[in-house]
Amino acid sequence: MKKSILTAMVCVGMLTSCGKEFLETTPLGVGNEQSLSNKNGVNAVLIGAYSLLDGVGAGPVNTSSVSNWIYGSVASDDAYKGSDVGDQAQITTIERYIPQADIGAYNDKWVAVYDGVSRSNNAIKLTGLATDMTDAEKAQALGEARFLRAWYHFEAKKLWNMVPYVDENVTDFINLPNDQDIWPMIEADFQFAVDNVSATKAQVGRVSKWTAKAALAKVHMYQQDYAAAKPLLDDVINNGPFALVNSFHDNFRIATENNSESIFEVQMSVGDGGNGQNGSWGDNYNFPYGSAPGGCCGFYQPSQNLVNAFKTDAAGLPLLDTFNSVDVKNDEGLASTDAFTPYEGTLDPRLDWTVGRRGLPFLNWGVHPGKNWIRDQAFGGPYTFKKFFAYSGENAGAESPRANANNYRAIRFADVLLMRAEVAVEQNDLATALKIVNQIRTRAGNVVVTDASGKPAANYLVKPYPAFSTQDYARKAVRFERRVELAMEGHRHFDLVRWGVADVVLNAYLTKESVKRSYLKGATFVKGKSEYFPIPQAQIDIMGADVLRQNP
Repeated sequence: MKKSILTAMVCVGMLTSCGKEFLETTPLGVGNEQSLSNKNGVNAVLIGAYSLLDGVGAGPVNTSSVSNWIYGSVASDDAYKGSDVGDQAQITTIERYIPQADIGAYNDKWVAVYDGVSRSNNAIKLTGLATDMTDAEKAQALGEARFLRAWYHFEAKKLWNMVPYVDENVTDFINLPNDQDIWPMIEADFQFAVDNVSATKAQVGRVSKWTAKAALAKVHMYQQDYAAAKPLLDDVINNGPFALVNSFHDNFRIATENNSESIFEVQMSVGDGGNGQNGSWGDNYNFPYGSAPGGCCGFYQPSQNLVNAFKTDAAGLPLLDTFNSVDVKNDEGLASTDAFTPYEGTLDPRLDWTVGRRGLPFLNWGVHPGKNWIRDQAFGGPYTFKKFFAYSGENAGAESPRANANNYRAIRFADVLLMRAEVAVEQNDLATALKIVNQIRTRAGNVVVTDASGKPAANYLVKPYPAFSTQDYARKAVRFERRVELAMEGHRHFDLVRWGVADVVLNAYLTKESVKRSYLKGATFVKGKSEYFPIPQAQIDIMGADVLRQNP
């Protein structure tokens, strides 16, 4: 620094020999277009675009998590906000379907997804400028970048419906109208990835051609375009390198990440110098409370309605119409020292890989004690989040008890299979739908939670359907299967909306749950209004209400 100051003083004293160039030197360590327009620069910027998949790196993270725990699950019948009444009260507003556009959580998510779009566009522009890349390398890089751009826009589309589409040619970022349906642009980006990305992944966390096909099929499913989704799903199922793993739970633990069921998996890590923020930090509220592992913060508690959905009848089949008539027994209102016997009726074993409940083993952390791990039972209920929770000993090197190296499985093979079953139902191919659903149900019974003696920890019974008698029955069965298979993975709200049944399902849910959770009294899901979230007021203030129009 002293040498720099001396040089400047000499130049000031020698005006005839020193110009202004010394004031325009590019700072060391700062990337610019010139330095990044090459193979290494493109790869670095592309990795930056991947890095925002977890929602961390663009502002507050807990409300912009890749898991969509708020927007996909709490805003559905799967989960309560949890914790207590005063903590993160804005999430309760979302849970109650109150359309309040100035909630900071909406802006956090908006910033995260559009920052991801921006990083993807930077990679696209730099690829076009690079001179040391082969045509094949450019096609691969462009395919990955356009996949990511589509993915981030897809996230925005799911939450807000009418949103701006931003490509690499946009220069005016203050005037981005949301005056067109962007499905065609999302499809075009995913299709480009299908046509240009390799079938095998260069690195485990990157996308492949199969990832792009599955994502494109999902976009078609959101538009009820079953004819377009079918060949993509068939290709992924019949020709892709995927298969259901033997144990349902292997999709949710660190030791079995990136397995044969993984189609698109967002990578997490700990002990890497990231201060824990690479370790699923967007979900760091979602741990049991008190003396529990993690020790904070008691958010994201499964609903009683969800727990009830895992009940089965004497034939091992779900109670499609009556599952919520009688509650699975719980310990709400009981101290951890009070006697309690868990529910003894038959249950789908996926329940206890998904939900933490009193008297059952909580992975290898011991038996769940109930109230001692719950922040406020009267407010958030008696259950805790369990999917994607790390085992003791598997999360070595974590910078924080709440930093979690467990990856988020954004698209897994079971998801693709169940989408294909949906297509079969809508095309009245009930035999195919039955075969797929039974494949999922058979796997569900392979490995169950066991107690200390090695015996099943509850009365588990899950069996295949003998037949789908009608199209209506098959549709109900497929949709129910999707709920219990993908519970607490952030899909439920979006599924209900794309099926067009959100108002019916969620108002029935609110009617009964409001008796248990008093803060839900008076909450209503309004058809034509509550399907999508309010566009952040902060963004409307920036662009103007005549440019960025609020949702109904």
